[in-house]
Amino acid sequence: MDENSTKPDQFATLTTDIIAAYVGHNNVQASDLPRLIADVFAALKAAADPKPAVAAPARATPSEIRRSITHDVLISFEDGKPYKTLRRHLTLRGLTPEAYRQKWGLPVDYPMTSASYSKQRSELAQTLGLGQQRRRSLRTVTEAADEASGSDGAGFEAEVGAAPEAEASEAPAARPPRRGGRKAAARAE
Repeated sequence: MDENSTKPDQFATLTTDIIAAYVGHNNVQASDLPRLIADVFAALKAAADPKPAVAAPARATPSEIRRSITHDVLISFEDGKPYKTLRRHLTLRGLTPEAYRQKWGLPVDYPMTSASYSKQRSELAQTLGLGQQRRRSLRTVTEAADEASGSDGAGFEAEVGAAPEAEASEAPAARPPRRGGRKAAARAE
């Protein structure tokens, strides 16, 4: 019998045959019979349907979104596991943060890094002096880095030589003014 040519009355006939065979070999309560008939009928209809039923992932509810964000970790909607940062996890699954947010119906400002991990990284960057406009001297930065790492820093000054303050106090050598632009400078060399 071809699955694509089945009609609703054929589903009923097939369901009756299957239920009769099942009940003939198994003990079934009379109260369970209607549910069994409905399940078998639905299964036959689903099997005859030529297109497979692809279920799209359920969009996250606001309460699920709130529960997925904690101070220490973020719970992934992909596998339900906790992560400090979701970026690598999503990359391994072939998703970008934007695609992940869209797939699960998350807001645009949904974090990809836990708050505690962000704070820890921020404190480390501030300790190392990253993101600042070279206002601090090299010595101040190395002292902060030595504090963070726990070393005394004596080996670093020996490698570098004079501190930047000593170099900065010397007047820069005066350069003669250049005249004639690039062509003259190229001829002069």
